[in-house]
Amino acid sequence: MGGHKEQGGARQGFDVADAAPLLLDPHGLVTGWTVHAERLLGHGAAEAVGRKLADLLETGDAERMDDVLARCRTGSDWSGLMTARHRDGRPVPVAVRVAPTTAPQGRPAVLVLLSELGDTAQGWDMSRDVLEQIVAGNPIGIAIVDTDLRYVWSNAALEQFGGGPARSRLGLRVAEVQPGLDSASAEQRMRHVLETGEQVVGYESVGRVRSAPLRETAHMVSFTRLENDRGEPTGVYYTVVDVTDGHRARQRLALLDRAGEHIGRTLDVMTTAQELADVAVPGLADFVTVDLLETVLKGAEPVPQPLAGSERVPLRRAGHRSLYEDLPRTVVDSGAVVAYLADSPPVRCLATGQSWRQEQLDPLALEWAVGAPGGRESTFLELGLQSVMIVPIRARGITLGLTTFFRRRQSSFDADDLHLAEDLVSRAAVCVDNARRYTRERDAALVLQRSLLPRRLPDQDAVEVAACYRPADELTGLGGDWYDVIPLSGARVALVVGEVPGHGIDAAAAMGRLRTAVRTLAAIDLPPEEVLAHLDDLASRSAGEDGGGDDGDGGGARGNSVGSGCVYVVYDPADGRCTMAAAGHPAPAVVAPDGAVGFVDLPQGPPLGVGGPPFEAVELSLAEGSTLVLHTDGLLAHGDDGTDEAGRERLRQALQGTERALRPSCQAVVDALVPARPEDDVALLMARTRRLAPEQIAAWELPPDPAVVADARRTAQDQLSRWGFDEEQMFTTELLVSELVTNAIRHASGRVRLRLIRERTLVCEVLDGGASAPHLRHPRAMDEGGRGLLLVSQLAERWGTRFVPDGKIIWAEQPLTTPRE
Repeated sequence: MGGHKEQGGARQGFDVADAAPLLLDPHGLVTGWTVHAERLLGHGAAEAVGRKLADLLETGDAERMDDVLARCRTGSDWSGLMTARHRDGRPVPVAVRVAPTTAPQGRPAVLVLLSELGDTAQGWDMSRDVLEQIVAGNPIGIAIVDTDLRYVWSNAALEQFGGGPARSRLGLRVAEVQPGLDSASAEQRMRHVLETGEQVVGYESVGRVRSAPLRETAHMVSFTRLENDRGEPTGVYYTVVDVTDGHRARQRLALLDRAGEHIGRTLDVMTTAQELADVAVPGLADFVTVDLLETVLKGAEPVPQPLAGSERVPLRRAGHRSLYEDLPRTVVDSGAVVAYLADSPPVRCLATGQSWRQEQLDPLALEWAVGAPGGRESTFLELGLQSVMIVPIRARGITLGLTTFFRRRQSSFDADDLHLAEDLVSRAAVCVDNARRYTRERDAALVLQRSLLPRRLPDQDAVEVAACYRPADELTGLGGDWYDVIPLSGARVALVVGEVPGHGIDAAAAMGRLRTAVRTLAAIDLPPEEVLAHLDDLASRSAGEDGGGDDGDGGGARGNSVGSGCVYVVYDPADGRCTMAAAGHPAPAVVAPDGAVGFVDLPQGPPLGVGGPPFEAVELSLAEGSTLVLHTDGLLAHGDDGTDEAGRERLRQALQGTERALRPSCQAVVDALVPARPEDDVALLMARTRRLAPEQIAAWELPPDPAVVADARRTAQDQLSRWGFDEEQMFTTELLVSELVTNAIRHASGRVRLRLIRERTLVCEVLDGGASAPHLRHPRAMDEGGRGLLLVSQLAERWGTRFVPDGKIIWAEQPLTTPRE
């Protein structure tokens, strides 16, 4: 019987004319066999009589024959479906009717009628009563419409969706019975079924039925054409099943999927809060507000909040979204302070960290927020708000703020809605906390980096300078790009631009270490290639001290400057000479006074700390008014073609189109080549060269004879007199000239040159051919010598030594005491 259902014999319309009869004794042995039975199963009478009928059935049905025979012995009959086995072994599906009877000799017997089931056979015919019971008692809504799509019949189950009893639907169309549904779409499918005969199965209709006008419901509908005996359409038969629970479950999953896709796309706290509000409307609520603690917006660690009713907790509106333009009538702008009434539900939720839901708001109650724009308090009725949920934003066990959900015309929030809101907010809370923590680290790194970058470029006359720095996009993180302008002795200036690999505080710390080292090396007046050589040693040593490995932050060990790039330029305004060297860094561009743009053919040394050939410097002469353009590689990395040549061409075009004024030009170049939020830091330093006027410099070649010291003093005195210095300044300078020239003649060999430079300071320089640096000593009271440099250090504001190809220069600077021309 294999899962086939039994039917009571009294309800069967079994066609005896088509059945093969056979007779059994009470124990199931075949006692009578007919030609119809032989034709159906292939066994002759000689083979069948005396065998059990169970032997002629499939195993599963054979095991049930004992129960069927037992029913017959009690006087009951049985009807159902079985599978017999033909003589050739193939299965034969049959409809079976078994009834008790009496054999010709008066002995009890069992009559069996077998009727073969063809491919389209129904097993047995059903009466109208049976069909009506099936249709009327079916829990699935069923209806029939005519070719004009007007109701002609419906069952009682259809009434569960509203629209009145079946008789009130007669002659009406779907739109008249259920105006809250998309009747046009449903009728379009009905017409398609009428025209083509194709069945429509599984059409999902979403809307508001009359039985639940405030709640969106979903129904699965199937349409089938009805035809007369000539195959002409007479109407459409359709079934309706409520699938709202499944529909809402899919909506919830879709909402959470959207949350995962759209919330937390940036590491900005305000943006993340607004993304939460955007995702929740209209999928969950009509109006959503997101309020965060002020400390969260600043990136600080939130603290536990006081109990409700105590001192007001400062909150700020971080995001809001409304489905309706007039909802709410007044709204607090993003970033503004939000204050709630003491002991109001938002304050309690903030203090307890527990969610709260109210299905129906008191329409006459005042809104909880105080100090609304306009100063007018509104009731929930005036705001059009009917139902509310408040869910604290919590991460790592700490409350960061509140998310409030309101509905106006939808059904009230239920427990499932609250669970969904809590799941949604908990996901968003992780993103908010990540953004807060990133904000804290980024702000700290920015403060560190800005403290390490020059707050203002130093005053000097060698070049006019302008700089522009644009930090990386928040998703990439703060980098280690930097620049510096360092005044040198002899009115010269050093221009430096560099970058440290990696991001965040580690990169900023490594940048600070590198910048400090550059300033230290610049103070001892080393040439550019030697400055880079010392930086290379420093980077190698720092890598060894920190472990030398990559700790996963993209920048190697903490504070490691291995792989850093740097370009170091020294410009002398006395003669326009410019010397530079580079370590893994783009060569500077030069804008000539006539606007022509070129790039320095600068040998590229290896990045700092990685080893390689020694650094090489190049020297060129720049006309007055030329502009040196030093930059990090981020300036050239934002075009469609990422090649160096393409980046240079973009820079060339940007430089040609800039204004003459240097500061606007610098900003215009960055704006033209770099997006507002680049993936890498960008530093740009532009320096327009100046020349010292001939009357600002006086130089004399001196023979290496001690007798020339007096002549040098008188010559210097005459020059200072022409420059307009007072007697005190001239006296001090005479002493400096005397000591420096005497020291050069006494301890060195070769040529001696005295040079005075009047710039922002008065510089006295003495060049000699010696290769050793002088040392400052503290002589004893009875020593006859050794006081020269000590006297220089006392008289000069700054002094020092620098080496040049043909010897060394000892220099001393004094502040000017007369107004500069």
